[in-house]
Amino acid sequence: MDAPLRRQERKALIELPTDDVMGSPFLQIAQVRKDFGNFTALKDIDLSIHKGEFVCFLGPSGCGKTTLLRIIAGLEVQTAGQILQAGRDISRLPPALRDYGIVFQSYALFPNLSVFDNVSYGLVNRKAPRAEIRQRVTDLVKLVGLPGSEGKFPGQLSGGQQQRIALARALATSPGLLLLDEPLSALDALERLRLRQEIRSLQQTLGVTTIMVTHDQEEALSVADRIVVMNHGVIEQVGTPIDIYREPASPFVADFVGKVNVLAVNRVNGRLQLGRFSLPGHTHNNGPVKAYLRPEDVLAQPIAPGEAHVFDARIEKIDFLGAYCHVVVSSLSLDEHRLTVYLSLNFLAEQALQVGSQLQLKLLPERIKVF
Repeated sequence: MDAPLRRQERKALIELPTDDVMGSPFLQIAQVRKDFGNFTALKDIDLSIHKGEFVCFLGPSGCGKTTLLRIIAGLEVQTAGQILQAGRDISRLPPALRDYGIVFQSYALFPNLSVFDNVSYGLVNRKAPRAEIRQRVTDLVKLVGLPGSEGKFPGQLSGGQQQRIALARALATSPGLLLLDEPLSALDALERLRLRQEIRSLQQTLGVTTIMVTHDQEEALSVADRIVVMNHGVIEQVGTPIDIYREPASPFVADFVGKVNVLAVNRVNGRLQLGRFSLPGHTHNNGPVKAYLRPEDVLAQPIAPGEAHVFDARIEKIDFLGAYCHVVVSSLSLDEHRLTVYLSLNFLAEQALQVGSQLQLKLLPERIKVF
């Protein structure tokens, strides 16, 4: 951020409510269902979020993540279920009586109002003293890195600057909960990266409980304390970014979060077999199953003589992505399965590798997930 405040100054800007019971969830969602006619958008959602957490709702379009956020905000009414915030039942309260600030994808600033009037809107409605409003707006505009812009109008600001003002407006009333509805998706790639880092830094400094809806897995992995992966109106998995990535609970999570190789693995006499390699784990049935292997779990170096699970491969395709490349290889040892692996640009240059080249790779079978 431009001209960031010191940590003590930032903390002084927002006084957050404490949980009623030490360690109890700040936000509790119990058996929430949402029907639109004959279509069920959410199916018995149970979720607990603790004070100060940054949680991302992640999933493809139509999975129900935005519907769940809107129900928390009171912008949609659930068909069934209960929502508690800081021990208070908010299930049927209108939005104005709930304790949150919200930032939308489209900024939703009033184009005919100045930055000052946009940020102070909620404080004016609450009839806060004029001097307090002025100080609060000045502090927040400085906090989001746009000091001195109070007199400008939204049309005079870039997309990233408008979203910063929308964030300041959401924080103006010192909410206990901050809701972010795909706030970065309308921005260009560089601004999106910069602003997501600033939002995370701001959230950590202020300690405000935050829920962000996104379909961008990289975004969720980089900022969240926990990720809620959703699909077809249900929660597939809840966990830390490393847990979601390394220990997916279902084929959908394995395939949706991060890049992965999906392989046909045979079950032979109770053993899992990928080409000539036996894999950890047993099964009672014969026949094919699907296995999931991350590109980084196939190593090109260092490989010592006599190491296990080493195989010869041929490079079929190289996709240049800057510092590293997606390299598609095939191997007789894997029954002609094609694998995508990550190789650095420096390694490819040092080994003079190109399409058609042969190289040795090492499989990490303990990293393979079989469902």
